[in-house]
Amino acid sequence: MSSSSLRKKSDLTLVSKVRYDLLRNLLANLQEVILGTKLAILFPAIPLAIVAQWFDFGRPWVFAFSLLGLTPLAERVSFLTEQLTYYTGPTVGGILNATCGNVTELIIAIFALSNNKIVLVKYSLLGSIISNLLLVLGTSLLCGGLANLRQEQKYDRRQADMNLLMLFLALLCYLLTLLFHYSGASASDSTDSSLQLSRAASIVMVIAYCAYLVFQLWTHRQLFEAEEEDDEEGGNDSEEAVIGFWSGFVWLAGMTVIIAVLSEYVVQTIEDASDSWGLSVSFLSIILLPIVGNAAEHAGAVIFAFKNKLDISLGVSLGSSTQISMFVVPLCVIVAWIMGIKMDLNFNLLETGSLALAIITTAFTLQDGTSHYMKGLVLLLCYIIIGACFFVQRTPSSKHNNM
Repeated sequence: MSSSSLRKKSDLTLVSKVRYDLLRNLLANLQEVILGTKLAILFPAIPLAIVAQWFDFGRPWVFAFSLLGLTPLAERVSFLTEQLTYYTGPTVGGILNATCGNVTELIIAIFALSNNKIVLVKYSLLGSIISNLLLVLGTSLLCGGLANLRQEQKYDRRQADMNLLMLFLALLCYLLTLLFHYSGASASDSTDSSLQLSRAASIVMVIAYCAYLVFQLWTHRQLFEAEEEDDEEGGNDSEEAVIGFWSGFVWLAGMTVIIAVLSEYVVQTIEDASDSWGLSVSFLSIILLPIVGNAAEHAGAVIFAFKNKLDISLGVSLGSSTQISMFVVPLCVIVAWIMGIKMDLNFNLLETGSLALAIITTAFTLQDGTSHYMKGLVLLLCYIIIGACFFVQRTPSSKHNNM
């Protein structure tokens, strides 16, 4: 849904005049996939990142171009997933969307794990959760409130309550893992216990998220139908698929490969960018990386808030936060376990405290089912304060590879 707000309607008049079917379909797909987004201007950053890497133009440049290149790719993955949904049906499409919704964060995390950069994995995923809860939701409520000053904005509390309940379950797992280090046991015992608890909790969290998908897509689908109805009433132009199933599948696979390449560049160059720009790795990972990587999703949520469709904005921000905290994070712990890497759910005191305050503040903000611009402003200011905290934080270089 967020990608539809950034989609640019394609004019296929010239393409339709091409005589050869194969060439005509290829050009139509290129126009729909590459030029059919308002973010197409950022696509040149992809070859620039590859050229900068090959010819050693400077690792900070590789990092910057890779981040910019990931922005349209993430939006196009969302678009292609929506296109495949037309052929697979809503249920399979919902599962596909849940799987591919945060593919960028997951790929970056896997490459960071393969390089044993556990702290980067934790920082980037934590930053995605906090940015969705405070930055995306705050900006949406602020802009939506200012654009609709003369009418009260309302939303369905039921889906918000369900997402917040899942977020509190994730927070419980994170907090218990953190508290092991303050339980009075020896350092080695607390570390082993924390690791064992993290792996057990991760399995439980993945099972809980699968149950949540069953709840959302089958047994209680009516609770989430408000989003779909609002999207239909808004006159969504994408009434039918614009590319074929196999074409969409090939494009999706190809863009996933490119995301993997750029993600590897980001992981390899983030510390050099940190040293060159004078910014801490924690700030780049928690603040900058999620903002740039999820810019398309963020913009979509804000646009829907402008149109007084807060149910969709909440679905984007809270749904993404739930997916990362309850699926992507525990999945990374399980993958690290398989790889023989000791990754736990301990995000350290400052990071876990920031996440806890973000979830609690969001829960209080959404408790009455109505919204105005002041709520959005408070959430946005909370994000700015947390961002300033990590901006002034200086993490020792020895902690970049281990936590």
